[in-house]
Amino acid sequence: MNIFKLSIKNIFNKALSSIITIALLALGIGIISLLLQLNSLIKDQMENNLRGIDMVVGAKGSPLQLILSSIYHIDSPTGNISLEDAEKINNNKMVGSSIKLLYGDNHKGYRIVGTEKKLIDLYNGELLQGKKWEKPYEVLVGFKVYKKLQIKLGDSLISSHGLRKTGQAHSDKTFKVTGILKSSNSVIDQLILTSPESVWNIHDSHDHEEENEHKNREITAMLIKFKSPMNIIQFPRQINENTNLQAAVPSYEISRLFKLFGFGIETLSYLAYLIIIVSGFSLFINLFNSMNDRKYEMALIRTLGASRLQLSAMIIFESLILTISGFVLGIMFSRFGLIFVSSLIDESINYNLSSIIILNEEYWFLVLSILIGLISAFIPVIQVYKLNISKILADE
Repeated sequence: MNIFKLSIKNIFNKALSSIITIALLALGIGIISLLLQLNSLIKDQMENNLRGIDMVVGAKGSPLQLILSSIYHIDSPTGNISLEDAEKINNNKMVGSSIKLLYGDNHKGYRIVGTEKKLIDLYNGELLQGKKWEKPYEVLVGFKVYKKLQIKLGDSLISSHGLRKTGQAHSDKTFKVTGILKSSNSVIDQLILTSPESVWNIHDSHDHEEENEHKNREITAMLIKFKSPMNIIQFPRQINENTNLQAAVPSYEISRLFKLFGFGIETLSYLAYLIIIVSGFSLFINLFNSMNDRKYEMALIRTLGASRLQLSAMIIFESLILTISGFVLGIMFSRFGLIFVSSLIDESINYNLSSIIILNEEYWFLVLSILIGLISAFIPVIQVYKLNISKILADE
């Protein structure tokens, strides 16, 4: 007598209730798994792109916006600051190193950033083809930009004003691609890098280009590393209180962002756990009713030589098949959901969050699914041991 086949047959005999149980469990596990994956991937991206940056200096405004726009390049800048003011900050004895950033233009939705070559070193960027820029209007293209736009060495790129594709094109000046970066799994993968002079020149009028070469220069932001970790306490406050600039601390702002993000994840997780609990009750009711409906069948199987242990195993197998199926479908649901969410994020802010890695927390969902199956089968198994075969057969 094949107990496993009987368990499968019983599931198909109660197809509707079995489908509801599996669907509820899959939905609950899928939601939590998706939230965990998103939280893990976003956190990894955030921490990976910080690269030890202690402070960002920019125009007055939202400190979080300054961080998101200058480090992660997923928001609009708060404004520009004068190069002269930035140099004063850079010359402070507390500053260990700095990197200037100029941005506000794009090529087909990908940001063009005027910066120093130190930015490439910060993210361990390596050349795939060509060389780094040596003079104005030469650009180095990130790996994702290269892949998405099918860019080749020597191509000419036209920049558009603003950070969207629909901005006004600077058609009188073009950039020449001199190099392509390898994938570094960092923010520079989705940037087009060039010298600060390229950005300054393209926004200068032709008549005043030479005159303005060293006057009224502005940058968008400056990334700073301190000589000592202790400087992070006093220097940002000094800048915010005594200058017309804004200093934002990335670690603090990202921590604040994750607290807000974490609250939303926690709320949705509670809902998902409630769905899982409901699926457990649904499974218990399904097994309990099935047991009552099949008492005569159970009694006949016993008379054919099956033991109480075999009948109990049949019910436990049936329960575990349903819960493990729910777990597998839930993980699949979360991965399809992640692909969908990743495509939306990739389209809007050029970040890829797809992953096939199973988190440690997700293994616990398998354990949880098995526990739900065993607990739900507990009372029906007790009923099997209490079956009065002669009475059931006599009543029928």
